[in-house]
Amino acid sequence: MDIRLRPVAGAVAGTPCPRTDVLWDGSALAVSDDASGQSVRLTPATLYHYRYDQRVLVSRRKAKTLSVQGLAALDGDGLVLLDLPGEWYVPHVAAFGGYTGLPIVDARGHASNRVRAVLAGRAPGWRRFRGLPPPFLARYRGPVSIGVGVAGLAVMVYLASTGMWAAWRGISMVGRSLLDLLEVKWLAIGFSPVLLVLRPVSARVHRWRADRGQILGSAGGPYLSVLSGEKLHVNRGKEQSPYIKIGVGRGMAVSLLLYRYDDLAGLFILDGNGGPLHHLPGGWTPDAAHRFADRHGLGLAVHSISRDEYLSLTRGSRDATV
Repeated sequence: MDIRLRPVAGAVAGTPCPRTDVLWDGSALAVSDDASGQSVRLTPATLYHYRYDQRVLVSRRKAKTLSVQGLAALDGDGLVLLDLPGEWYVPHVAAFGGYTGLPIVDARGHASNRVRAVLAGRAPGWRRFRGLPPPFLARYRGPVSIGVGVAGLAVMVYLASTGMWAAWRGISMVGRSLLDLLEVKWLAIGFSPVLLVLRPVSARVHRWRADRGQILGSAGGPYLSVLSGEKLHVNRGKEQSPYIKIGVGRGMAVSLLLYRYDDLAGLFILDGNGGPLHHLPGGWTPDAAHRFADRHGLGLAVHSISRDEYLSLTRGSRDATV
């Protein structure tokens, strides 16, 4: 008899229910993502039922905490084979585990840092099925936004040329009110056409800072920066991350490790004992890392690591307190 497991709600409260389907065929999990048409068959050692809090900036002065939920399939070393964001009904997960014989780790009450560290420990070939279709008109959002921005810029030029600054300020005020009420943030381009100029300028400034070692990372992803007081900060866009003090003591950032293991790559922030403080999977440029480390007095190592070293570092990062 086949037994299936499906999410009951989105990974974050208020989001759509993912169209993912987990089937036990008697010997392995067959997981399909109906939204994208992708599927995979795997044999995990454990199912990891998780929940963690994520602080997100909604404005410069206001932040809110979101609860992210999901189910992950782990291998025998505790590395993530497959991540399935979404709210999974607890009795159904327990029944699924009892039927299949797979151990279920209920991490919904674990510390958020620990859960995130577990999810950052990825097995080679890991995948994530979100089970959600692409946003409506996502393909045309960029061209439409640019068109609206150009139209807004033309209106601004016209009003300025006729001396109607008060009218433009009135339009801007209406636009900001709509944004606050409707939260349709992409319309900001229509009421702030200067963003058409600021976006490429911001990206150029980001590259300029990276070339001088002030920051490490691309403008489109997480990046490292150093704040006053010698605090290392992991910037994740609107998501707030903790600061790590740069120093020589335990729990302080001393060096960076850029690694490659199989088809995985990433960066570990290490303390003076070689213990991992933070793990950032993804591609990082060695030259940029050298400039950043040299500027801020951090050590740097760039090399391939073995499976045992990778497991040791990822497990160690789960116990880090930062």
